[in-house]
Amino acid sequence: MSTLLEVLDAGDAHPQAAALRLRSYDLLGSYAGRPVVDVGCGAGRAVAELTERGAHALGVDPDPAMLAAARQRWPTSAFLSGDAYNLPLDSGSMTGYRADKVLHLLDDPPRALTEARRVLTPGGRAVFLSSDWDTIVVDSNDPDTTRRLIHTKADSFPSPRAARRHYTLLLDAGFTDITTEVHTLLFTDDLALALLHRITDDQAWLSEQAERQRAGRIFVALPMFLTAGRAPV
Repeated sequence: MSTLLEVLDAGDAHPQAAALRLRSYDLLGSYAGRPVVDVGCGAGRAVAELTERGAHALGVDPDPAMLAAARQRWPTSAFLSGDAYNLPLDSGSMTGYRADKVLHLLDDPPRALTEARRVLTPGGRAVFLSSDWDTIVVDSNDPDTTRRLIHTKADSFPSPRAARRHYTLLLDAGFTDITTEVHTLLFTDDLALALLHRITDDQAWLSEQAERQRAGRIFVALPMFLTAGRAPV
């Protein structure tokens, strides 16, 4: 868990990722003084940041270790155990719903959208942020192996291409005023290599990437899909 947390922390600290996180808060609309849930909250950074900005933010996550880390790091914030299919919330109790890097982990994303609509008040805002695992770009001397490794990693997730479906998922769930943005995160430092180690353990391929990192030539581009919609009134 510590290794995963270290990678997540480094990713969260990346300037482009931090800016994208703030953009996701903007798309929640007016949330000051209002209840907002961050689904799949992980170690809780977004919950703490939303609370600092005046929201009544609540984090929900199914992983006990992540919840323990979140509660230790942000002792004044609220965190509950639960998953995207069964949120421990009353119907119509939230004015904002946010899920960051969650839908690709689910085998039934439409069910999660149904649950999001349930907990949102009419007119409440839902925001989804995720990468499409098939669209990761890595500079390599062996593009065929790179494509194979990326697709293999993608296919290890239940719904690796959920991000490209954000728009239609929200449409099918009855959301309105849907907007979609694509923001590409660029990694050309040590974090790039750490991310690639999360993709594969192919030592020959990673050796080339390690050499690129030492030479200042590593390049990873991660498109992030940010979609927001309004629950029907």
